[in-house]
Amino acid sequence: MEVRLATVGDAEAIRSIYNTEVGGSTATFDLRPRTAAAQRVWVERHQGAHPAVVAEVGGEVAGFGSLSPYRERPAYSTTVEDSVYVDGAFRGRGVGRLLLEELVRLGQQQGFHTVIGRISGDNAPSIALHRACGFNEVGLERQVGRKFGRWLDVAVLQRML
Repeated sequence: MEVRLATVGDAEAIRSIYNTEVGGSTATFDLRPRTAAAQRVWVERHQGAHPAVVAEVGGEVAGFGSLSPYRERPAYSTTVEDSVYVDGAFRGRGVGRLLLEELVRLGQQQGFHTVIGRISGDNAPSIALHRACGFNEVGLERQVGRKFGRWLDVAVLQRML
């Protein structure tokens, strides 16, 4: 398994993984699948200080993750939010952990102070992954999202770098 920075050439594989979650889970609160053009723009925006990474298994993109600005206001500039998605066929093999550990490493390298994970309250595997990677639960936002006809909580986990 290899983890590397994402390139525009990975956009379609990333989009496939992401859109599966849009249509079938609460891992993302997006309600509409991402277009190919939007995915390319997303990858281009996740270069430099706020990178995207992919994990490859046998030359196939098995998952991806990214760091994004936490909020727009300048006082938040040293805080980032992480996202990690693993293709269903590769879950349980350590892909998510490898991605999250690399994002933490890159965040430290970029000089960020803290990483926030905002995870659907019903996503126990992602919450467990974050805890295993040194994140602490710092809050629960109740019923802040609505998808598939139900209200969703968001667990907030944080790791100081």
